[in-house]
Amino acid sequence: MESTEQVILAHGSGGSMMRELIDQYFLAVYGSPELQTGDDSACLPLPAGADQLAFTTDSFVVTPRFFPGGDIGRLAVCGTVNDLATSGATPHWLSLSFILEEGLPLDELAAICRSIDETAREADVRIVTGDTKVVPRGSGDGIYINTAGIAVFGPGQMRRSGRGCQPGDQILLSGALGDHGLAIASSRAELHFQTVLTSDVAPLNQLVAALLAAAPNTRALRDPTRGGLAATINELAEQSQTTMLIEESTVPVHDAVRGAAEMLGYDIFQVANEGKMVAIVPAAEVTAALAALRGHPLGREAAIIGTVHPAGQPGQPRAVVRTALGARRILDTLVGEQLPRIC
Repeated sequence: MESTEQVILAHGSGGSMMRELIDQYFLAVYGSPELQTGDDSACLPLPAGADQLAFTTDSFVVTPRFFPGGDIGRLAVCGTVNDLATSGATPHWLSLSFILEEGLPLDELAAICRSIDETAREADVRIVTGDTKVVPRGSGDGIYINTAGIAVFGPGQMRRSGRGCQPGDQILLSGALGDHGLAIASSRAELHFQTVLTSDVAPLNQLVAALLAAAPNTRALRDPTRGGLAATINELAEQSQTTMLIEESTVPVHDAVRGAAEMLGYDIFQVANEGKMVAIVPAAEVTAALAALRGHPLGREAAIIGTVHPAGQPGQPRAVVRTALGARRILDTLVGEQLPRIC
């Protein structure tokens, strides 16, 4: 008889074993009132004064499933919350669907569900609906998670978009680059450094709220995940039809992360982050914005890292780095795969 200490195909059959899996591992751990109803969809009352929603979806396939600083469950909640928060809205609700591979240890699933619950509480969001599928052994990689999230624009909240960036604006980064990508790379390759590399994965919605309270005219917000800071700056410059100049000497990077990146041949500007934020802020509000970021636990290492300039001539680069020696180089976006499966 096959052990039920692992996920088996019967857990996805729609029968009693699937019901037990849902009750024991999902509802008992992070079951919100909406999820507890057992209906096929969640009915969600809009907060008073809400007149617009933000909606996003994402999937998480990270390897390894557990890494220093987090796991795939924490990553799934944070990634979706952060995509919503950087729109300028307040995240409220998530859906969470699992694709489980036959043979996944149930104690690992339990640990991931506990992490999901802890992270959702930290971010002050509720998981209100979900789904579970089981695929045969060899058809997956243990566990994949798909999420969708809904946020609300309340009174006084407005959408933040890269189209709003203007020449003279300042570019802020909420903390050190590369922690998540290098933590994943070192865990996957079982590399051991003198200092343990730890992922920065964290929900940013409260940090965003603190920033916007101090700098209400913030133009744009973005979390530099896949493709890192390079992809984010290029996207913002393209959206706003501006040129963005990054001062390399002001970009915070932990020494251990910088050393690991150099050893592995990674460009730190292209390494993924899961708990950092780029903000484009008018010059008149940058002092208040920086103080607000540094006053929050997730923004203590925040720095002004660059400036928005008018667009150059056609064919000229839109994203440029000024090195510590004063030379300029193009801030290239990643071509191909540098760090596969980082989220």
